[in-house]
Amino acid sequence: MKEALRTEIENALRALLDAAGDADPLPDFAIEVPRQKEHGDYSCNAAMLLAKRLKQKPRDIAEDLKARLGDAGGLVANLDVAGPGFLNVKLAESGWQDLLHDIIEAGDRYGQSESAEVAAAKTGDARPKVQVEFVSANPTGPLSTGHGRQGILGDCIARLLEATGWDVTREYYFNDGGRQMRVLGNSVKARYLESLGLAAAPPPTALEDPEKNWVEEVDGLPVAFPSDGYQGDYIADIAAGLREAEGDGLVDEPGEGRFRDEAQRVIFEDIEGTLKRIGIEFDVYYNERSLYDEGKLEEAITDLRAAGLIYDADGATWFKATDRGLDRDRVVIKSSGEPTYLMPDIAYHREKFRRGFDRVIDVQGADHIEQFPFVREATDVLGVDGSRVELVMHQFVTITSGGERVKQSTRKATFVTVDELVDDVGRDVFRFFMIERKPEGHLDFDLDLAKDKNWRKNPAYYVQYAHARTHGIERKAEEEGVPMPEARAFDAGRLELEEEIELVKKLATFPEVVANAAESREPHHIAYYLREVAGLWNPYLQDGDRHRVISDDEGLTAARLGLALAIRNVLASGLGLLGIGAPERM
Repeated sequence: MKEALRTEIENALRALLDAAGDADPLPDFAIEVPRQKEHGDYSCNAAMLLAKRLKQKPRDIAEDLKARLGDAGGLVANLDVAGPGFLNVKLAESGWQDLLHDIIEAGDRYGQSESAEVAAAKTGDARPKVQVEFVSANPTGPLSTGHGRQGILGDCIARLLEATGWDVTREYYFNDGGRQMRVLGNSVKARYLESLGLAAAPPPTALEDPEKNWVEEVDGLPVAFPSDGYQGDYIADIAAGLREAEGDGLVDEPGEGRFRDEAQRVIFEDIEGTLKRIGIEFDVYYNERSLYDEGKLEEAITDLRAAGLIYDADGATWFKATDRGLDRDRVVIKSSGEPTYLMPDIAYHREKFRRGFDRVIDVQGADHIEQFPFVREATDVLGVDGSRVELVMHQFVTITSGGERVKQSTRKATFVTVDELVDDVGRDVFRFFMIERKPEGHLDFDLDLAKDKNWRKNPAYYVQYAHARTHGIERKAEEEGVPMPEARAFDAGRLELEEEIELVKKLATFPEVVANAAESREPHHIAYYLREVAGLWNPYLQDGDRHRVISDDEGLTAARLGLALAIRNVLASGLGLLGIGAPERM
């Protein structure tokens, strides 16, 4: 409806400008929904944009535009010039009613579109390629709730981009190099030696504050556990598995050998299983070690040095970021010869574009926001337009129960895992709660609400129940021998109640909501929208006397069944964009 109105306004504007002898392009006007319903369905600011150009008062231009638009071929019921020159538009109810036919006919394609960026970047039939990298958790432990939020956010962004025409690749950067993997291997070896009685476990106080309380020996046995080691029970479980398989045959094996490799294998297998549980599958797992093995780090350093942006000082190698407008320079190779996190990230981003992506989207936690500008500037120097690299940053997750925050500690490995939350609330509720807030805001995961099975209270169930009720209506119709209408085989004009028109108007905005959510990389708008649709549909059905769907009036019955089908399509499509099931029964 909005696009049809835009076309009519564009035609009227062209005629208006031609009459004034102005052949320049049309202004980039906006059509928006007014905050107050009495102002109409849409408001257009075109007249105010032309005032200076035509040297006329905006209200006079708006009056001219109003006259030229008329009823826009039956699309418009009323036009009104308001304020400094806004043109307020009320569309004819027949236009809204007839939209139901289009929604039902489109089925699961309704809401899909081709974004302006996709249209501009297409080459023939080839869609532009975008890589969405997310989760990319180090294989050092189970996925935490923060990883879970990032996983759902990244997956939903990918789904939205696919719905708007992008060729999407979901990628997990497998960070299996560097210091944290050595610490992981040494942690497992320490637990292995403890299980054989060859080393002692450090006292709990040492683990709580390793800088101050660390000890070297307990009861005559050496403490092999690293002061910054990984402490979770899963480390002891991996060590026990190695002891069962190898006995004491690994006593002389270095922590970076078999211990690290086995820990990485077991933990990443667990991570993959968790991701599948919450409906996430990756197209590519990119191995960090390949950057080392294939000389990509050295190549990037060489090219940055040739650009005059690498220098050596204090035994370390630095990226001269201040020459790119950043506030400080950054170490890329430590004095020990080991790369910092920044250097592999720079090389990795260069490789992303070498693989043919037109755009790259990094979904990362707030702890990465400081590093991102350095990666983008270095990538820009290495021959890639840095503006094609985006960061979608999300804040952390807190869990509350009984009004109290659930305490978590990464150091002590007492954090709540994704698997534990999914066990408690189920996949669909987990996904809905993780996506219903804007990414840059902190997310308070209300465990009590998430576990509540009452559809009136739990927002995920509220939306799913609205969808399930459309199937319940269809089952009722079948029982009474009433056929479901074909897409264009009913008179939508029978839907005359204000609340019915409001429902159709809400359904009409779905394609725009999807397009905007994809463009802004903000899937929470879909969750908000679904709650709004459910918030109109569930109360509508509660008033069984006024809104009886199946009645003796065949024409009205067919129209209301058509409304139920259109609502089903939109709710199912929206839930699909969030990776959430659309149940037929609840």
